[in-house]
Amino acid sequence: MANALSNIGKIPELKNRLLFSLAMLAVYRVGVFVPVPGVDRHAMAADFDGGGFLGMLDMFSGGALKQSSIFALGIMPYITSSIILQLLTVLVPTIDRLNKEGEQGRRKINQYTRYGTVLISLVQGWLIAGQLEANNMVATGGAGLSSGVGFRLLCVLALTTGTVFIMWLGEQITERGIGNGMSLIIYAGIVAGLPNAISQTWSLAKNGQISAVGLITVGLVVLAVIGAIVYFERAQRRIPVQYAKRVVGQQMFQAQNSWLPLKVNSAGVIPPIFASSILIFPATLAGYKWLPGSTGLASFANLLVPGHLLYNTVYVSLIVFFCYFYTAVTFNAVEVADNLKKGGGAVPGVRAGRDTAVYIDTVLSRITFGGAIYIASVCVLPTFLTNTFNVPFFFGGTSLLIVVGVAMDTAAQIESHLITRSYEGFGGEGGPRVRGRNMNDQ
Repeated sequence: MANALSNIGKIPELKNRLLFSLAMLAVYRVGVFVPVPGVDRHAMAADFDGGGFLGMLDMFSGGALKQSSIFALGIMPYITSSIILQLLTVLVPTIDRLNKEGEQGRRKINQYTRYGTVLISLVQGWLIAGQLEANNMVATGGAGLSSGVGFRLLCVLALTTGTVFIMWLGEQITERGIGNGMSLIIYAGIVAGLPNAISQTWSLAKNGQISAVGLITVGLVVLAVIGAIVYFERAQRRIPVQYAKRVVGQQMFQAQNSWLPLKVNSAGVIPPIFASSILIFPATLAGYKWLPGSTGLASFANLLVPGHLLYNTVYVSLIVFFCYFYTAVTFNAVEVADNLKKGGGAVPGVRAGRDTAVYIDTVLSRITFGGAIYIASVCVLPTFLTNTFNVPFFFGGTSLLIVVGVAMDTAAQIESHLITRSYEGFGGEGGPRVRGRNMNDQ
């Protein structure tokens, strides 16, 4: 691996892409500490104590919410817009046709996703502006130096601009850098909390709130979860494919055997992110105490407290749903079967065409169920174990799944550049290759 890392500097294009990605992430982290004008950051930090749903929302924003930053909305409006477009792809024939038109259609859908991001940012920005105004009133003893419609419009403009800028950064990283930009932004936000999480854990251990056995147990759990993530992210179900002998022009191609690899986790980190964004929404509204009916929303949100039975049941159900939904959207068994038939390939014992599509879809459904159970276990089980020892929320399974999955995907892209130019990959010569998974296909 050390040799592979040294080879990165020998490829100017790869080095420039890597430096560009790091520079864009550095810009993002600097922007996290740029506050919205006229806001008392200390009052906001006291209001959002980093626990429960708000802690999860703050995690996805990289700590920007607690800082009252212009990046407080984070990348969540973009994710929400992506969810809506994915659903509309299934429900609206026009968008479905766009999705099948190739690169041109995907560009059109991406444009709709951007418009949706702006609209969602305006709505969420207005809600956060009301909370910021309420915090200012408390901090100034009711003087309300920063309040009124003008203040709210300024907050909405700053927060929406911040989200659009983050979206632009992510697209620039995807186009001109290494890795998926949106995934890396979430990754950077989570990893930024690592030093503070380690410090909190160490303080709890020094104060005797976590025993040595508990600390070791938590460390082993984290390592086990990382190992499980790596194993399942690389797991595949290979369907054998046989190609008959054929003649093209004056050249004869001999019969050959191949494989159709199906990933156990085809959806990647999308299901927990989508599920978290849906569960965060009612609690986020309940946090804005100035909203009419916020008391009722708070009562509803209290029923869905992270770690409780009802929350885990809903969370697991949403994860399983999005695993199947996202896999169905991104993998078309009928199209794969048609391509095999056109190329002269067939699955042994299965009739080409429709029967092959049904067979592939059946196999994919079965392994997707296993992948959904794996993702749900990773996201829920560590929460049970770590809550027992009162460790920071950072060590939750959702965070680890995103961090490890994005790291593997980025490493795979770097490795592909190295292999293309005849350099060894991270696995070394003849060693195993790193396979990752994008957060989304935007």
